[in-house]
Amino acid sequence: MQNFSPQQGPSDPSGLPDPSCPPDPSGLPEPPEAVARISGALVFVLVVVAVHAVGTALGGWVVLDENYSKQEHGQDLILPMDMAWFVALLCWGLAALQAVCVALAGRRRPWTRAVLAAGLALVACSTLIGFLGSLLSGAPSLPVLLVFGIDAAALWVLLGGTAQRWFSVRGPAPTTPRG
Repeated sequence: MQNFSPQQGPSDPSGLPDPSCPPDPSGLPEPPEAVARISGALVFVLVVVAVHAVGTALGGWVVLDENYSKQEHGQDLILPMDMAWFVALLCWGLAALQAVCVALAGRRRPWTRAVLAAGLALVACSTLIGFLGSLLSGAPSLPVLLVFGIDAAALWVLLGGTAQRWFSVRGPAPTTPRG
């Protein structure tokens, strides 16, 4: 059981104030999860996922644009038109899901971490397959390898303890203005 006084804030059993939880001006201590800030490593992960979301959405548009361009010029399509639309819609759906998860990361829901990890793992595997394809073709793409390294680092952070602690604690309850 924690002891606290309105002047000191929460304290551990030794009676010393907890520096991670400063007292509230109203005299009531705030819970540590309400004053916690997202770590820099998780911000890095969210930026990587947001960049991938933009790239994935753009990729869906590029598949359709390329297919229509080839169709106009009487060339063979890169994919049948139905498949191109399916790929584009899949890309746009994945991009939207990633963007929603990035936006909701501050609410600290565990499912958000799981969806972010699954999406990042999919992108990392795709990037690795792309690098291996370039390697087999005789023209290894070092930028793709660099992107895979960034994806792997982001996935490592997302599956680590920092992200687990962040997403396992519920954020503060939303406040409604009273008027």
